[in-house]
Amino acid sequence: MHRNNIYFLKLFGPAWLVMMADMDASSTIGAAETGAIFKYGLIWFLLLLVIPLYFIQEVSGRIGAVTRKGLGEVIRENYSRKTAILLSFPMALTDVITYIIEYLGVAIGLEMMGVPVYITVPIVYIIHILIVTKRKYIKAEKILLLISSLLIIGFGATLAVRGIKDYSPIYFVPSPDFIYILAVNVGAVIMPFMLFFQASATAEKMRWIPKTSENFLNRAIKHVKVETLIGAIVTELLMAIVEMATAGIDPSANFASASDLSSALRYIAGSYSPYLFGIGLIGAGFLALVIISLGSAWGIVEALGIPREKSYIVYILESLPAVIVTLIIPSYLLINVVLNLLVAFIFVLIGPAIVMGMIARNKKIMGEFRSSCLQNVEYWGSLIFIVIFGILAIL
Repeated sequence: MHRNNIYFLKLFGPAWLVMMADMDASSTIGAAETGAIFKYGLIWFLLLLVIPLYFIQEVSGRIGAVTRKGLGEVIRENYSRKTAILLSFPMALTDVITYIIEYLGVAIGLEMMGVPVYITVPIVYIIHILIVTKRKYIKAEKILLLISSLLIIGFGATLAVRGIKDYSPIYFVPSPDFIYILAVNVGAVIMPFMLFFQASATAEKMRWIPKTSENFLNRAIKHVKVETLIGAIVTELLMAIVEMATAGIDPSANFASASDLSSALRYIAGSYSPYLFGIGLIGAGFLALVIISLGSAWGIVEALGIPREKSYIVYILESLPAVIVTLIIPSYLLINVVLNLLVAFIFVLIGPAIVMGMIARNKKIMGEFRSSCLQNVEYWGSLIFIVIFGILAIL
């Protein structure tokens, strides 16, 4: 038992971080919009999303653990360089928009605490770039684990200050607007970068841990599964907490405006709530910035066959335009971009998710750890579930 705990602690990080990054600024804003419109009505759906989130991300972690390679590299080596590029570059393009939202989220959080955006965004950009370019992943991971606690504390404390109300946790109406909100929440759960990050980060951890026995890989995969499940549950609980904390806010409020959000939170939960929510938003946005940068850049350089040491170029090229846009475009114009982006993620996810499912059941690649019949049903059923909501949202 003691040895198993040591293995778990050594391997802990990738699955947890990718799940916490899933609760990013765009997901937070989406959950806040959901709470404002439906109060507690979609808690049932958020908790339901734990299932597809776990089944899909478990495959990503298992591929990284078994192959000790990132998803982009596995695709390039077993299919083709062209296929790897085709699947990774759409992710990178949408990630540029995601960076804008993450910088905006951090800026809103800090602005709620009295710090203006023109000061915070450049500083956040510099810190973000320093972490992803100057540190090895293992060192950066320690910083990110600490930051992940900020969003848990911030959102949890916001709900504690607000208090739990007697709203119903179950609501459903077959209207286009309602289905669109469901699709927004689905898109917020599994984003394209998550597939690439968890596989690459797990592979990176596996390279640093010596293989001490024949059963090492069995234990490693077991721990990846447990960590992924814990992360999936916690991130969806956080989504539910944000929905509960913002229930009753005026739906017409601009959630991309620090002043509007502060006023709305102060009205329903008291003077401390904007600061607590701001802390959560800062943690969510900054953590996502770093994780998305790593996942996106790793996916691209792996697809191209470029050494990972060169990935800093991708970080800078993707992030700098996002900083400029965040400083130039008024935040109230970005809220619809956030919601539409979350729906678009569903379609960007389809390509890499299909290939990842094929890799997982390939005995040549995965050996004895290839997906079983049951795991295939779980995985493909989860993917179909997600895609259906994306299709319904655009009909």
